[in-house]
Amino acid sequence: IRTAASHVWPFPLHVHNHCVWKPARHPAIISDSHLHTPMYFFLTNLSLVDICFTSSTIPKMLLNIQTKNKVITHEGCITQIYFYALFGVLDDFLLSAMAHDRYVAICHPLHYTVIMNPRLCGLLVLLSCTMSALHSLLQSLMILRLSFCTDLAIPHFFCELNQILLGACSDTFLNDTMMYSATVLLGGGPLAGILYSYTKTVSSIRGISSAQGKYKVFSSCASHLSVVSLFYFTILGVSLSSAVPSSSQLSATALVLYTVVTPMLNLFIYSLRNKDIKRALDNYTQVTEFLLLGLSKDLTLQPLIFRLFLSMYLITACGNLLIVLATISDSHLHTPMYFFLANLSLVDICFTSTTIPKMLLNIQTHSKAITYEGCITQMYFFLLFGVLDDFILSAMAYDRYVAICHPLHYTVIMNPRLCGLVVLLSWILSALYSLLQSLMVLRLSFCTDLEIPHFFCELNQMVHLACSDTFLNDVVTYFATGILAGCPLAGILYSYSKIVSSICRISSAQGKYKAFLTCVSHLTVVSLFYCTILGVYLNSATTHSSHSSATASVMYTVVTPMLNPFIYSLRNKDIKRALKRFIWVESMKGPFILRLRK
Repeated sequence: IRTAASHVWPFPLHVHNHCVWKPARHPAIISDSHLHTPMYFFLTNLSLVDICFTSSTIPKMLLNIQTKNKVITHEGCITQIYFYALFGVLDDFLLSAMAHDRYVAICHPLHYTVIMNPRLCGLLVLLSCTMSALHSLLQSLMILRLSFCTDLAIPHFFCELNQILLGACSDTFLNDTMMYSATVLLGGGPLAGILYSYTKTVSSIRGISSAQGKYKVFSSCASHLSVVSLFYFTILGVSLSSAVPSSSQLSATALVLYTVVTPMLNLFIYSLRNKDIKRALDNYTQVTEFLLLGLSKDLTLQPLIFRLFLSMYLITACGNLLIVLATISDSHLHTPMYFFLANLSLVDICFTSTTIPKMLLNIQTHSKAITYEGCITQMYFFLLFGVLDDFILSAMAYDRYVAICHPLHYTVIMNPRLCGLVVLLSWILSALYSLLQSLMVLRLSFCTDLEIPHFFCELNQMVHLACSDTFLNDVVTYFATGILAGCPLAGILYSYSKIVSSICRISSAQGKYKAFLTCVSHLTVVSLFYCTILGVYLNSATTHSSHSSATASVMYTVVTPMLNPFIYSLRNKDIKRALKRFIWVESMKGPFILRLRK
């Protein structure tokens, strides 16, 4: 990549191998409703910015050390400058906003909730982000106008703005003027606000009569004061070290304190000196297991339930597995319809396996416990295979639509590439949806009541157990359900409306019957799938009984996957023929091998 002076510009970064650690922020504030206040709102944003601020420099440094390569591209260097300046200035603005929050809380406590309302807090963060983005964009554009000489070595572990300007061979007067002016305005402005807030805060604290009252009020802003002092003292140290002639090594070392150590220490300062944060962290980590109450509390019914569900699970697994094996073994079934059917059978096995084995184990061991991690994992795979079932049924409806409405173009439209892409896209969308829902549950905190009135970790029951705010979870659930369930259902209805229209145009009754027969199995499975889901929804909406809802859930989690092999094998001559051939071949292998051995 060439600059205006036609010089190649990948910058070799002289990386200094300092011992660094990137802070991992815990989602304690999000999960605890008691921390949904202006102070902790700003703290959450500060923590997020600290992660991004450190991530703009350290990963590249670690990659360079690992690969023993000091080069950074022109675009990479400009991008790093942009984000480094963005999050650095944003850190400063947020600290100033937090100082104003402490000033209002201590000097105007009766008007605190009125002044520091959610709208003002949101506007302050938005304004901070906007000003930081404009500043970093301006600085990046100012560097783009420069040309660089042959010495392209940056004596630093990242693309630091001042070092880039020193490496330019064109006039940098305008850049220097802009940099110093922006530093005074965007650095001095927030600092002046912080100093003003704390002078007023100290004045109010001095007016409190009791020593205990003074200590209590001061402790509410001690953490923020420590972070502010650390932030500005490290900046001052960097400025002093860069002012010393020929001190690139010293300046790079000092910058480690500002870019890495300060964000790392913020976590400890706020958690160790703040009882609310420590309590939230304790509450967040205290949940280790849930209790699955199952279908019935009656101990005398447990053996019957165990035998019944074990039988249904074995029938489901064996029946669907036979369809998969028959489809693979018979070349006559290597068509789009049976490709989707094999995938549906495989998904049904997995769908049932996410819930029933754990339920059977709990009955057998007389234990209702499931670990927190196990519950999240079960919920993830249950949602994954449930949504995947829906997508594959929709793909099968489209396959029937093409076969009946466009029979001459069937092999061209439903080619192996399209079928593979449809299944792949279904897997990706299902995995992303289940991952999103699992992450949304992870942000919740749970109270002491950890009993799930179900035989598996059902999403709705998990959300109901949470003692933190679940509004966002409900919005995501309803929105995603509307899209991921409504769109496939709309596709199925559209396909069958076109199919019915095409069948009605067939003149002979025999032709109509033959065309309808090709999709009757799929139509039966679709009807069973959606009717059982609708039944569960209506049951939970009308009775409000968790036990009744759990019983109804058995229909679509166990009964529907169990019946699918019977529906497709009993009403499909191709499947019956393939199953007979497969069983006959397998039964003949044993005697044949024995005769060879004799």
